Amino acid sequence: MLEKVLIANRGEIALRILRACKELGIKTVAVHSSADRDLMHVRLADESVCIGPASASQSYLNVPAIIAATEVTDAVAIHPGYGFLSENADFAEQVERSGFTFIGPRAETIRLMGDKVSAIEAMKKAGVPTVPGSDGPLDGNAERTLDIARRIGYPVIIKAAAGGGGRGMRVVHNEGSLLKAIHVTQSEAKAAFGNDTVYLEKFLENPRHVEIQVLGDGQGNALYLGDRDCSMQRRHQKVLEEAPAPGIPDDVRQQVAETCIKACQLMKYRGAGTLEFLYQDEQFYFIEMNTRVQVEHPVTEMVTGIDIVKEQLKIASGQPLSIKQEEVQMKGHALECRINAEDPSTFMPCPGKINLYHAPGGNGVRVDSHIYSGYTVPPFYDSLIGKLITFGSDRDEALVRMQNALDEILIDGIRTNIALHKDILRDHNFRKGGVNIHYLEHMLSSHKKSVG
Repeated sequence: MLEKVLIANRGEIALRILRACKELGIKTVAVHSSADRDLMHVRLADESVCIGPASASQSYLNVPAIIAATEVTDAVAIHPGYGFLSENADFAEQVERSGFTFIGPRAETIRLMGDKVSAIEAMKKAGVPTVPGSDGPLDGNAERTLDIARRIGYPVIIKAAAGGGGRGMRVVHNEGSLLKAIHVTQSEAKAAFGNDTVYLEKFLENPRHVEIQVLGDGQGNALYLGDRDCSMQRRHQKVLEEAPAPGIPDDVRQQVAETCIKACQLMKYRGAGTLEFLYQDEQFYFIEMNTRVQVEHPVTEMVTGIDIVKEQLKIASGQPLSIKQEEVQMKGHALECRINAEDPSTFMPCPGKINLYHAPGGNGVRVDSHIYSGYTVPPFYDSLIGKLITFGSDRDEALVRMQNALDEILIDGIRTNIALHKDILRDHNFRKGGVNIHYLEHMLSSHKKSVG
């Protein structure tokens, strides 16, 4: 087992990693910015090191400072969490070159999956279903591009190969505006990601966002831990997730899962990963792979009973998978609400001091959060301050428990999106299950009109 792990992240995921390390008897080092010295995991870690000022670029993205902190504390491994440097192949490579263990996939795997064109190609080889598209990057040949779009059929979506977080994407509904839209998207991609490579895909008009959680030990063994529905999102940012995804036939689910396992086996995937799909008309279409632990990993943990972060740590220590596929049993249903420090209507971040915090409890309720009464939410980072997770024997029980938990949670001093989650939980269509990725946007738009 790893002797000492440096946690190169902040907030609830840093605390989550610390807890897993403690359970496995692993010593911990917390690196933090000057704004985060009062974070819970910083207080609880065996050692802590300030690596820079509040700005993420000078702290959590400061690779030399993180490597130096690892060296001076005699840590043997680095866990990047999610966000920041978690999917940065150069960072993973530098960690390994410095003689430390990167708790995640190999650098070459991160690079392969980080470029959506090469990721799609790799998935096709493994038999994973993909969205009809350009089968590679677009070049400067306008006629070829127009022919590709005609073959795919409108509407089409232009995507940046290096994109993420909902950026570098543009939907085109007719041929007349295609070439101009490609040029604009290329310019945006170059500015945002330093790479102007774009490709075309068929734009699915009524899809759900369904993910498949995988684990690989880097030795050619892989398994899947079921699926999650992440369709409830705004501007490509997830708001609420659940596992398993409701209403998917078991044979369709099993078929796509087997292709995911094959893909992970072929690339000898190491650690936790997530394959993201669009799901429409009982068909799965691969869109990208996240080579890290996800914000929504707790819903999978609740329905499988498997601690994904602990498995990451075991795999990083060189152990083969401790679980066989036949041992993975899905039981019950789980929901996760992302609690953000933001206005529930305008979505403007609302940092500030939390005067009073009361966490909900009871059977089937889990709270993953780093906040406490008196904690000040800084303005420099993502607005996520916690995740509220409920589990039930079925979806209805999980829904009721989530409603009760949302009524019970108390965060005084700052505005949060708890009111939005209450609205979602009351929504008739959401309660039925299976809404598409556009539903929340439509719901919010309708609400504004009714208020106005």
